[in-house]
Amino acid sequence: MNILQQQHWLLPAVSLWRREVVRFLRQKGRVVGAFGTPVVFWLLIGSGLRNSFRLPAMSQTTGSNDPSINYLEYSFPGMLALIILFTAIFATISIIEDRREGFMQAVLVAPVSRTAIVLGKVFGSTTLAVGQALVFMLLVPLAGIHVSLVGLLLAFVALVVMAISLSAVGVLIAWPMDSVQGFHAIMNLFLMPMWLLSGAFFPASGASSWIGWIMAINPLTYGVATLRYALYTGGELPGSQHPSLLMSWLVSCAFAVVAIAAAQHMISRKA
Repeated sequence: MNILQQQHWLLPAVSLWRREVVRFLRQKGRVVGAFGTPVVFWLLIGSGLRNSFRLPAMSQTTGSNDPSINYLEYSFPGMLALIILFTAIFATISIIEDRREGFMQAVLVAPVSRTAIVLGKVFGSTTLAVGQALVFMLLVPLAGIHVSLVGLLLAFVALVVMAISLSAVGVLIAWPMDSVQGFHAIMNLFLMPMWLLSGAFFPASGASSWIGWIMAINPLTYGVATLRYALYTGGELPGSQHPSLLMSWLVSCAFAVVAIAAAQHMISRKA
């Protein structure tokens, strides 16, 4: 009986995961859009502000400062988060397309648990997002960041947690939508500011007080912080205002769990 119950949700989840990956790889425009845009953005903006933007680096152990961080280095973790965000957006748009084509209706009337639908969509998007982020990680020498093996492993885990969170948020937003245009409107209104106010684009230090409060309650702020802690394991973090390491991981993991639960509730309620 347990085996039958596992197959009841595991096989459909794997099938939906595989469908997301195959569809993405067949659509070259999505690959270029999700990966190329952050790379170009990072190279152009990062290189343009490389020498004019200076931020003190704070030691994780001593707290001492060294004014040696340029914008190309500072923005690298933020670009990883942007790749995760873009891929989650493009992947979850497929929910609207599947509804138009009738595929999603067929899935909903089939004896498939709602958990399988959520996990298939979320993990499919997560696989694509983390895969592209790891390719971008090959550019880490250009940023001037020296990452240890432990740092790479921690960064991988941080990317997976962030990808699960944003993919689940994408499912949550896309599920009740009837048009791609409406989804993009929500993305521009909610998801992009969420990234901009995460410490990915500019540090909290020096920002207006009300912006600082928004950044403090933004869950993506803690996801970007986990990436910084991972990439600078044992080294000096860029800037002086960061959530603690423990708080960053706790909020990031809690955000992933809450987002998946909310997506599952949405699908169950709207099915």
